[in-house]
Amino acid sequence: MAIRGFHAHIYFDAHELEQAQAFAAAAAAEFGCPVGHFHTAPVGPHPRGSVQLTMRPDEFARFAAWAPEARGDLTVFAHGLSGDDLIDHTRYVVWFGPSESLDMTALD
Repeated sequence: MAIRGFHAHIYFDAHELEQAQAFAAAAAAEFGCPVGHFHTAPVGPHPRGSVQLTMRPDEFARFAAWAPEARGDLTVFAHGLSGDDLIDHTRYVVWFGPSESLDMTALD
């Protein structure tokens, strides 16, 4: 399966919203990636508030070197985009920060 891009989901709690917004804005400025909607409650398989960044493989390669330090205390869940949501969220994954449990029933 070919990975044609990546999503990076920035996880945050209510008190971290401004930090998540600043990190997303910095990523958008640095990599030119679109920033999705800031969800303040769990949505889909994501266990808490999140915002999605969408990147091409070349952007993600640079992001992966930049994010560990730039994220501060935020957790970022990233996954490949192969066209198979379950595989993308279980096999083609990278965690920046502590991993968290995803709700895989949301992908059925």
